[in-house]
Amino acid sequence: MTTSRIRNRFTAENSALLLIDHQVGTMQLIKNIDADLAARQSVALAKMAKILDLPVVITSSQEDRAQGPILPEIASVLPTAHAARIKRPGVVNAWDYPEFHDAVLATGRPNLIMAGVTTDVCLIFPAIDAALEGFGVQAVLDASGSPSVLSEEFARQRMHDAGVVLTATNTLMSEIAGDWSTPSGQELIGLLFSDVFPALGAGIS
Repeated sequence: MTTSRIRNRFTAENSALLLIDHQVGTMQLIKNIDADLAARQSVALAKMAKILDLPVVITSSQEDRAQGPILPEIASVLPTAHAARIKRPGVVNAWDYPEFHDAVLATGRPNLIMAGVTTDVCLIFPAIDAALEGFGVQAVLDASGSPSVLSEEFARQRMHDAGVVLTATNTLMSEIAGDWSTPSGQELIGLLFSDVFPALGAGIS
């Protein structure tokens, strides 16, 4: 039991970040939470990955249509990952798209941090399939979102039932930091105050 818990803990050394369809158009579909919050948290995840030097796989769907380009803030934080992003022609489940699946396997990481827009279409299916394939999966739900509270609820339940861990940005960052006193921990706690909880950061500055 102890061995399993150690193996499954998400760390900077065993985790990769997957950002699925955080596009200008798809973000407008988010209604269950504030879309600006979801965008801010997804950018915070990108910054976390940069601080920790995590492998990142970004994918988009039909950028030339209503979905539009990846959020420019993510592209700015992770220019290399953005340039290498997997552009799906229309395949709904990114896990079914060989180029995306191969890119995830190429990271060599057993644990996957995933966020996607929308939760109920773009995140649910690859999260479940990755978990069924044996990956540890955490779905960051405040960096994701759905068109309705009901569809979000059902998607969360299906992911949970399949073994996906549901989490929030601050919880994920705290887990992966492990120790705030380390150099990377100091950067991450600064990121929490500046990006994840900006109001709190302003209050203590």
